[in-house]
Amino acid sequence: MSITKKLSRLACATGATTVLSACLISTNAAATEKIRWQVPLAFPSHLIGLTTPVKHLSESLKAVSGGDIQLRYYEPGELVPPFEIMDAVSNGKYPAGYTWIGYDQGTIAALPLYSGAPFNLEPPAYLAWYYEGDGKKLLEEIYAQRNIHPMLCSIIGPEGAGWFANPIEKLEDFDGLRIRFAGIGGKILEKLGASVTMVPGGEIYQALERKTIDATEFSQPAVDKMLGLDQIIKNYIMPGWHQTLTTSHLLVNKGVWDKLQPQSRALIEMGCESATLKGFAESEWAQPTALRDYEKQGVKAQVLPEEVLRELERVTNEVLDEMAAKDEMFKRVLASQRQFMKHHSIWHGKGYLPRDFYRYE
Repeated sequence: MSITKKLSRLACATGATTVLSACLISTNAAATEKIRWQVPLAFPSHLIGLTTPVKHLSESLKAVSGGDIQLRYYEPGELVPPFEIMDAVSNGKYPAGYTWIGYDQGTIAALPLYSGAPFNLEPPAYLAWYYEGDGKKLLEEIYAQRNIHPMLCSIIGPEGAGWFANPIEKLEDFDGLRIRFAGIGGKILEKLGASVTMVPGGEIYQALERKTIDATEFSQPAVDKMLGLDQIIKNYIMPGWHQTLTTSHLLVNKGVWDKLQPQSRALIEMGCESATLKGFAESEWAQPTALRDYEKQGVKAQVLPEEVLRELERVTNEVLDEMAAKDEMFKRVLASQRQFMKHHSIWHGKGYLPRDFYRYE
């Protein structure tokens, strides 16, 4: 690929919706085939940064293709349950799905390293690893065995560590809790004595209300507020040690993907890149407002003591090493991430101001 073409693609990928449209049209990338996909969602479509990017994606693709590409998304359970999206796409029941791929960790062990892992990369570094490093290539290799073409289509920052009836002052405070917890973080809490269960996002409120669980995590402050979790529990734990970021992906049946014309594939890939940028901006805009609203409503946002975080990091590394010993692909992805984290640390540590400098109150 020539330097001119690379710069053209980069400019297209980093622009907003109107800029994206202009770039694509100017490079003659308009679609020439009709695409009509039904896309089941894992989360309700209004959740900021988590699923709102799929709306941006569908609207942008329709506009830039002159109506040739239309993705119609469906709320969780309308077509298939959230935990069944991967299989529905893999077997061709639906051409595509938009999901948090960590839901399928029981089938593919390495996926939580992509959906959000404990003490892992933060969003800027993750995007560098994914697009410029091994991340995208390895994920495509993972899903090729499932007849799926994956695309990163959303990224947000760290979650809250969860909603707990009582503050967490030491590791022993997790022992005995019945808690909804996702991804690798759930395995860590199991090792600390918690009883961990997985509940879809739309069912968490009822589970807390019925007291079938004592505590829960789900997403960022603004998203948790949309689910009304603060109406039941008033003690909010931060930071999101268990997920330093959260991603969502557009999964496309590989047979369907391979039959698309190159122009259509380029539009959809660029659409997901644009949606990722847009969703991240929406998310970062929403979180401080949500936290300040929590303060006004009497929600206590506790920051975990550093000694607790250090202990959680120690247990995390033990669990990650145990998982790597059991699964070769998990081992490869983890090694790639750790290598890049070590390489990136000189820039992360020296290039950015310490977080204490980012205060204006």
